[in-house]
Amino acid sequence: MATRTRGRPRSFDRETALEQATRAFWEHGYEATSIADLTAAMGIGAPSLYAAFGDKRTLFEEVVAYYIEHYGSFIRRAMAEEPTARSGVHRVLREAAVEYARADLPTGCLVVSAVTNYQESAHEVAEGLRAVRHGNVRAVEARVAADVAAGVLPASVDAGALARYTGAVIQGMSQQARDGASSAELAAVAELAMGAWPAELTGPA
Repeated sequence: MATRTRGRPRSFDRETALEQATRAFWEHGYEATSIADLTAAMGIGAPSLYAAFGDKRTLFEEVVAYYIEHYGSFIRRAMAEEPTARSGVHRVLREAAVEYARADLPTGCLVVSAVTNYQESAHEVAEGLRAVRHGNVRAVEARVAADVAAGVLPASVDAGALARYTGAVIQGMSQQARDGASSAELAAVAELAMGAWPAELTGPA
């Protein structure tokens, strides 16, 4: 006789539930989103949430990874596919102008806006998001430094300052989107921001 599987199978689709949790945290932020809000959004009971995802913080950590993979991947993809730091950042800003103001999703960037002013209990969550943002800045800095070394950008360029400026623009675009800025308005910001980038001296080797 075949051995019967013990326990009741989950009565919900985990991926769909994670998507709904992502949207809830994205829209309302980490601290303002309660377990009751999450269970309502995900269409499951609290016992199922805890069994499948752990506590709120553990769920949020999975949400951040899900968000980066499904909604924030345009940043990594642009920087990987474009031949220079300048062209990569230009593409990131253009695509952010579209993604951050989509009508079918919460506005802005979850990694930027999910935890801002927060209680001490959310300190480690905030630190996790800060680490993601710092990682993005460091990635841009590394690309800029490589282009300076290769003679694509002038030797006088401060790679760290230019990367941090780019991070500030992206974070500002996210907040502007949450305040109601349209894709066209954000695209105009993106083009103005690129004016601070030095012109390339040569193309990539």
